[in-house]
Amino acid sequence: MLHLHHCVSARSFRPLWMLEELQLPYQLHMLPFPPRAKARWFLDENPLGTVPLLVQGEAPNEVRMTESAAMCQYLAATHPDAGLDVAPTHPAYGAHLNWLHMSDATLTFPQTLVLRYGRFEPAERKQPQVVEDYSRWFLARLRAVEAAVAHHEYLCAGRFTAADVAVGYALLLAQHLGLAPQFGPATQAYWQRLQERPAYQRAMAAQGRAAEEQGVPTTPAPDTRP
Repeated sequence: MLHLHHCVSARSFRPLWMLEELQLPYQLHMLPFPPRAKARWFLDENPLGTVPLLVQGEAPNEVRMTESAAMCQYLAATHPDAGLDVAPTHPAYGAHLNWLHMSDATLTFPQTLVLRYGRFEPAERKQPQVVEDYSRWFLARLRAVEAAVAHHEYLCAGRFTAADVAVGYALLLAQHLGLAPQFGPATQAYWQRLQERPAYQRAMAAQGRAAEEQGVPTTPAPDTRP
């Protein structure tokens, strides 16, 4: 059984979406945001106090992961028959890895600064210039996505892969930040295609249902990892 610790619409949505794409059995553990402050017990599970935390198996062979893009790669690689991975021998392997790493290091990173200094800090610590600068940074980096999907339905290998899940979350976060209207036309169409996937819709429904059942607020609160 896979166990995923998750906050509503945080980076942990990446592995949640992957689990639904793969149709794997899992248990979803919902946490209030930020868990390191509002669920102190969670520090015993993950000393970082951040989500996601993915746990599979039991000691001494237990798998424990805390990086969302790595989880996408792990789940795809360990279930190759689902077609969400790209084999090392495939010409698009390098592009696939590049998108997986870009999704967090290049695309989600500037968004976390927009969140922190635009929404989560107290009024006296908000930084409008930081919000403006890093919103522009994100949108400038998004040009790579625009170019990639201008003539293709998905990012690489001619099909939907884990890279689309990882980058798709960055688009979801941008939507929460009000940046989606500034997407280029190809990115807008690509984002619409992703949202129409049944697994994406199941993941959205699963987090809402689990949050309600477990008494966790459903307001989106992505993890800024300060």
